[in-house]
Parts: sequence; C-alpha cells; structure tokens
Amino acid sequence: MTYQCFSLNISNKVAHLQLNRPASMNTMQPVFWRELTGILQTLQREASARALVISSTGKHFTAGMSLDVFSSGGMTMDDLTAVVRANIVLALQDMHQAFNLIETLRMPVISAIQGGCIGGGVDMVCASDIRLATTDAFFCIQEINIGMTADLGTLQRLPKLIPEGIVHEMAYTGRRLPAQRALAVGLVNELFDTQENMLAAALQMAAEIAEKPPVAIWGSKQAIHYARDHSTHDALQQMGWLQSGIWQNSNLMEAFMAKQQGRPTEYADLLPISSFADAAYQVK
Repeated sequence: MTYQCFSLNISNKVAHLQLNRPASMNTMQPVFWRELTGILQTLQREASARALVISSTGKHFTAGMSLDVFSSGGMTMDDLTAVVRANIVLALQDMHQAFNLIETLRMPVISAIQGGCIGGGVDMVCASDIRLATTDAFFCIQEINIGMTADLGTLQRLPKLIPEGIVHEMAYTGRRLPAQRALAVGLVNELFDTQENMLAAALQMAAEIAEKPPVAIWGSKQAIHYARDHSTHDALQQMGWLQSGIWQNSNLMEAFMAKQQGRPTEYADLLPISSFADAAYQVK
C-alpha cells in the first residue's frame, strides 16, 4: 500500500516504518495521523512482524506538529466559544490514540532518531520501547516556545524515562536536549556517528528480537509497562497471572534444541486478532 507520509516495509518479521516527507521536515499534519493510526492498527491486528523500527528521512526526524492540524479535524482554535473548546479534548484523543498504539503494540518498537526531534516528535519517541540517535540529534519540547503546553504524551511519559528535573527544564524553557546529554540521562540507548550506522544497528536489534518467541516478548513488554505504573507488590502479582497465561514448555525446549543443534530457533508467530467488525455474519 502507498502512503503519503510514510513508507512501510516488512522483511524477515521486522517492520520498518519510515517518515518520508523530508522537504517539509516530516511535520505531523492531518494525513500523518490518519495513516499512522491505520498502519499501527494493521500491524497489531495482523501480527505480520515481530519488531518495528521507526525511522525518518532528511536532516531532521520530525519538526513536530504542522499548523494545519490546528485548523482542521475539529481543532479550530476559537477560544471565545466554549462549544468549540469542548471538542479539543476529543481531537486530542484521536492523536493520543496513534501514540498509544506505539506503546501498546504487540511487538517492541525501536525509534531511530536523527537531527531534530521536536514537539510531537518527542511525544512519539517517548511511546517507543528503545531509542537510538545520531550524535547530531536533539530533543525539544517546542510547544512552550509557541505559547502552549505539550499535550500528546511528553509530559506524561518523559518523567518516567529521565529525571524529573530535566523534564521541568525542557518543558519550561524550550531548550534543546542534545544527543550526548540525552544519552547521559537515559533517554537514548546509544549514539551513532551517521544515520546509516544508526539505522543498521536498529534493524539488527529488531532482527535479534524477531528471533525470540513472540509471546515471551509480548509478555515482557506487558510486565515492564505494568511495573512502571504500579507498585512492586501489584506488579509481582500481575507477573504471576501473566506468566500462568503465556507459559509454553515447547518454547523452552525449542531454545535448548536449537542451541544444541546449532540452528536458528523457530517459534510460532502471534495469531492475528479477529474483530466482530470484520466478521462475515448475517443476523438471524
């Protein structure tokens, strides 16, 4: 399928989603949101990949939100009218859904970031599991520089990734967080001299993940996210329930046998998700 804002390739169980509008610095305009939501819903539903790499093109990962968003799709900013302001929350929920899908996808998501990751870009990569960056990358909560509060997840997710004081500094000043400091505070896992080397490393990491049993990877992602948002006691209790649901002796045996025989492992894919909306059913 052809997209206006993205290109998507799936090879050897690794999906590679690339922002492909470098001339406009990969800004997030209305079509961006529609296409991203649709792509992620399809990956979630079909289970056609075991890991997702999100990368970009051109000098910058993304310059963030396009001004088009504020004049379409229910986001007309007539702040004199309460009935219009009341729709803002619904429009925001539509955009929240796209980044929530990144966070809840049944596979790990690796973001490969070059140049500027600005405004909505920070919201986007904070929802991913792993972040790699080039040495020229920087992160900026741009919203404060245009007179507004960031509202797509940065202020909710970033404090769980880096020290809160750094978040306050970025959110209040609009200063750039350069790559080396982003590495030091734990926002990114590793830095690379070139975009090519970074992307190669991201795809290699995704390939390693794709060799592991998908149900165990999904379980790990569930457990990590649950532990982040709950007490240790509650998270351990949830872990018991989770493990009892996903335990599979055959996966352990396959890991042992593959190692003994010196061959790649072979694990079952996650099953596609069926939906009542897609079912061929006639009312009787």
